[in-house]
Amino acid sequence: MHLCTLLGTQLPLIQAPMAGVQGSALAVAVSNTGGLGSLPAAMLGLDALQAELTRIQAQTTQPYNVNFFCHTPPPPADDTPWRAALAPYYQEMGLDLACIVPGPGRAPFSAEAAHLLRTFKPPVVSFHFGLPSPALLEVVRSWGAKVLSSATTVEEALWLQAQGVDAIIAQGLEAGGHRGHFLADDLTRQMGTFALLPQIVKAVNVPVIAAGGIADAQGVAAAMALGAAGVQIGTAYLLCPEATTSAVHRAALQSEAARHTALTNVFTGRPARGILNRVMREQGPISAAAPAFPMATAAMAPLRAAAERLGQGDFSPLWSGQNASGCQALPAAEVTRLLAQGF
Repeated sequence: MHLCTLLGTQLPLIQAPMAGVQGSALAVAVSNTGGLGSLPAAMLGLDALQAELTRIQAQTTQPYNVNFFCHTPPPPADDTPWRAALAPYYQEMGLDLACIVPGPGRAPFSAEAAHLLRTFKPPVVSFHFGLPSPALLEVVRSWGAKVLSSATTVEEALWLQAQGVDAIIAQGLEAGGHRGHFLADDLTRQMGTFALLPQIVKAVNVPVIAAGGIADAQGVAAAMALGAAGVQIGTAYLLCPEATTSAVHRAALQSEAARHTALTNVFTGRPARGILNRVMREQGPISAAAPAFPMATAAMAPLRAAAERLGQGDFSPLWSGQNASGCQALPAAEVTRLLAQGF
């Protein structure tokens, strides 16, 4: 089945859900331009999720996607090593370690979220880090929603197909933000988009959506030539006025620093790609002291807030893919139309 037919869109283009740097406005703009806009829900409480879904349905009649994480929250653990590692920064910024507010920062898909979704019946629901329980998945499918999820290896793609997903997002190593791996933590198993994509296309019988390092129409065309049914693009939208990208993040994306990204766990406890900054250099990029995902976030938050008040991104997760060349300060509709020239 053609991806546009499956999703009900004019274009086989998905705006990547990007928690922390966007809300409903970006999703609406992309959906109204013919692509599939996405709302990231991992950092939204139920009230905030309801408000955002209400805004989407008030501003578009086109299909849209709601995205959730599927991680298993870790058991309580001693974060003393992490606090010790960050203590010198707290002293430098004039902060007290006692100001750390414990909390996960990101929540997995839940029965409560599924119940709320049933009210809105989004046409597409996507997942990162695998899939929720069969029972929760059945709730999502009950109103006819199409289910998507990310695979970073052929094995993950085959597993997702066996669970009955409607399409698979092949997330290459170039992609910004969190890696979607869920069957193995070994980063050496992760492949670049144009190595991963044709292997997954050959292995499965469902549409495969290419993600990672695609920033312009030429990249879109290359992905389609390798068998992609469509593309998912995130970084190219980060400078759009509809995104909520912070000032320091926007500045970094427009600087030469954007050429150097790395996978790091210092912001959340799980590997994610962002522009290299001070805390990544000095504590990682991969730190053994960082608590398991998503518990590393709490201790970093006060440092991030204090530095950003000074116009600094030393402690900010400056999420970006390896190819920020297509990231332009243009309306999301215009970015979508430029990317669509590759189809």
